[in-house]
Amino acid sequence: MSETSSPLHTALSLAASGVPVLPLRRGKVPFGNCRSCAANACGGRPNMKTAGPCRCPEVCHAWAAATTDPAVLASLKWTAAWQRAVTVAYHPGGAGLTVVDLDNADAIAWARTALPATRTVPTTRGEHWIYRGAMRSVNAVRPGVDIKSTMSYARYLGPGTGVMADLPDAVRALAVKEPSPARPAPQAVTVPARPGGGECPHRTPAYLERGIAMAVQRITGARSAIHATVYGAFLAVLSKHGRCGCLTDTHVARLFAAAQAKGETARHCVDAWTNARTTLGL
Repeated sequence: MSETSSPLHTALSLAASGVPVLPLRRGKVPFGNCRSCAANACGGRPNMKTAGPCRCPEVCHAWAAATTDPAVLASLKWTAAWQRAVTVAYHPGGAGLTVVDLDNADAIAWARTALPATRTVPTTRGEHWIYRGAMRSVNAVRPGVDIKSTMSYARYLGPGTGVMADLPDAVRALAVKEPSPARPAPQAVTVPARPGGGECPHRTPAYLERGIAMAVQRITGARSAIHATVYGAFLAVLSKHGRCGCLTDTHVARLFAAAQAKGETARHCVDAWTNARTTLGL
């Protein structure tokens, strides 16, 4: 597969080898959900643990849309997306793989001393180290280090070099949070609410305040699956208020503070907010 191959040609070649693929649009992000699937209207699960029960022919549900079916990849609905695609992504977990995404030179230097050698793919700023075996995906396990496997996608940047090694315990251990005697104070972070600019159809600020309060309560009351709960709460708020223009940075900061109080990092919050917007096509 050469660098001059079209995204669809590359995708079909990867799919033939058993790697589930999907197109990425400008910004190197998945295509947003269609109107039928926006706001989870199709019944697909908000936390994206599975692609079902939705069977939408569009390129919906981000990583969960990844497929190895050539008929789907070359279908009329997907062809329109491939024509707008800027690159190809794949679902590492769906192929039984884990990608350690090293974002800078310091992260690469750490990996060379801490992790076993494996297949390596150069990226714009660093390297992807690919291991045989799947695990849960976790961002920011170390400075400049993300783990992409299940429920995630990675850009396809070429076959890479080196012999692929089995997923080591050293990588699995990165996903285990060490207990802390005290949680740090929530980190201040500015994320534009990106209001739609239209008049709020809800008319009363009390409706929005109740929605934010319910989302905060949902996050605060979670006893497990914190990341999925945070994502679901963000998705619920955006599905109601993401297009009407009533969300402000203050509202977003309240949601982020609640998530960070449950142990989420600022980067996790930003990623969950961005993924929720992408899912809703915002």
